[in-house]
Amino acid sequence: MSLLFPNATPRDFAIRGALLRWYHANARPLPWRGAKDAYAIWVSEIMLQQTQVATVIPYYVRFLRAFPTVHRLARTSFERVAEQWSGLGYYRRARQLHRAAREVVARFNGKFPDQYQEARTLPGVGHYTACAVLSIAYNRPLPVLDGNVARVVARLNACRGNLHQVAFREQVERQLGCLLARRRPGDFNQALMEMGQTLCLPRTPQCSACPIQKWCKAFQEGNPELYPEPRARRPTERRHLAAAVVLRGNKVALVRGMDEGLLGDLWNFPSAFGESRKQAVANLQRKLAAHSGSGARPGPPAGSVRHTITFRSIQVTLYPFEPPPSRGAFRWFSLKELDRAAVSQLARKIAAVALVTRP
Repeated sequence: MSLLFPNATPRDFAIRGALLRWYHANARPLPWRGAKDAYAIWVSEIMLQQTQVATVIPYYVRFLRAFPTVHRLARTSFERVAEQWSGLGYYRRARQLHRAAREVVARFNGKFPDQYQEARTLPGVGHYTACAVLSIAYNRPLPVLDGNVARVVARLNACRGNLHQVAFREQVERQLGCLLARRRPGDFNQALMEMGQTLCLPRTPQCSACPIQKWCKAFQEGNPELYPEPRARRPTERRHLAAAVVLRGNKVALVRGMDEGLLGDLWNFPSAFGESRKQAVANLQRKLAAHSGSGARPGPPAGSVRHTITFRSIQVTLYPFEPPPSRGAFRWFSLKELDRAAVSQLARKIAAVALVTRP
């Protein structure tokens, strides 16, 4: 990949040096820090997409314990991968990571490619992930740009706009290219991300502790929270979901996916959406009848939970159903299995409410 940026200015050099010195003295001891194995770095970058560092840490440690090499990951079934990922969310990442691991083994002899164009051919490896892994693992001089980095650079140079605007993104990328430490690109990229995660926060930034405060134009203006500008949010969509609790002894019936194509890689309580609670349970009755081959009647509501998936705010009502379905679309899980199976967070919530009184 070829990146052409204007020459760095004395200000850029000063900012770069101050940032690297701060990072060397203050970097958090995260489990992927210091790793030179591209596979371990790659896993961390995939897990960190849209997920907080504190949430990722235990999953990352557990995942690498289960799959310490890309060969081990490639050989395992996706069911096993989903079990290790369960609870982390955004499960498409796990599916693509698994597919990409098999491609790395088949096409690159088990080594994450060290060239940008080759890395981009892997499932789930976009521009950001390719730049992050190559800069950290292989010292390639590629800048990374995510929300944290964009916030630091936007405030540093008082850039108007947000990452979802092409002109803003291009402006920030040019400035980032000037700042990049080409001999230490991995440390530089991690330093900017660390700055955005710990000091240059979206709200109440810790400017007094910032090592590049004296060069920051937003700080000089007196209101760094104005940068970057917020993106217009999609309105929250409120939905009703009816979920079936179908028990047979100490086992519960689950199905792949939820409804409307959501959570397709995970096991869930059979469910159906509706514009109202009444419509949702009617839709669920039809779905269960199709699965079981017989009439399915719900018992009275057995509890409710709230759940959010992206822009959807979901009110879930739980219904016991009899008789238990008998066809192959269902899988029966013992109650003890639910803690370690590849089930969704919503399924865990439902189980906590619906099964709390069972032995």
